[in-house]
Amino acid sequence: MNLLLDTHAFIWALENNPTLSTPARNAIIEGKNLVFISSATVWEMSIKQAQGKLEIPNNLQEEIDLHRFTQLSINFQHADLAGKLPNIHKDPFDRMLIAQAKIEKLTLVTRDKLIAQYDVNIIEA
Repeated sequence: MNLLLDTHAFIWALENNPTLSTPARNAIIEGKNLVFISSATVWEMSIKQAQGKLEIPNNLQEEIDLHRFTQLSINFQHADLAGKLPNIHKDPFDRMLIAQAKIEKLTLVTRDKLIAQYDVNIIEA
């Protein structure tokens, strides 16, 4: 199973925060699973940092590499599907993660209850 971490799950994984659920933590550390971090997540974190709402490591790229996470870029197919998804979720970053998870056949690690309304595999963060 390959995973896509939403922003909160990514932050909790970096911090080794006990808020992250045991099933999510186990899936992330399981050596057989690839763990992806979307460009959309880094973009969202950057915006929140600029607004003073979030502290992120200055060496975020190094942290991603250290944790053996894989970067997932946004492509045209992702962008097209994100725009065509049912209008359940208003957050454009979450809509992008849903689209990426669907297209790339990834399990999305999230606590967002709205995301569960889409046809996408989820592990509760």
